[in-house]
Amino acid sequence: MEDRTHREQASPETRKRIQDSFARQGLMSHLGARITHIAQGRVHIVLPARPEVTQQHGYFHAGATSAIADTAGGYAGFTLFPEDTEVLTVEYKINLLAPALGDHLEAVGTVLKSGRTLTVCQLEVFAAQDGGRKLIANGQQTLICVSRP
Repeated sequence: MEDRTHREQASPETRKRIQDSFARQGLMSHLGARITHIAQGRVHIVLPARPEVTQQHGYFHAGATSAIADTAGGYAGFTLFPEDTEVLTVEYKINLLAPALGDHLEAVGTVLKSGRTLTVCQLEVFAAQDGGRKLIANGQQTLICVSRP
């Protein structure tokens, strides 16, 4: 997928479909995450720092980091799926590169290859603090496009 595709804003219908689906995700609501950007093949999710999403050393928990990465990638793929379909994660791998410490985390899911059935995404998570950003996790994900039940 070319970079210019990721700069193109998703249609209002696609944005609504993603926002509506995201609103039904109990885990994202529980964590306090929110979608901040929806483009064709790219979605950003922000997770504010708070004690409930940290581990024993005060860093963001790997589970919270992984959850927002998986969700950002899933919705990035979903932006390119037909209207009458849903998205499910088949697998993902994430590497935790540095302790996740900051005011918030920002997960960026980017479609690398969108196929008829399977889609592959790049996952990146940045820790933001004092106006700067640091890459703290990256990974890859495979999604499947399924018919809406």
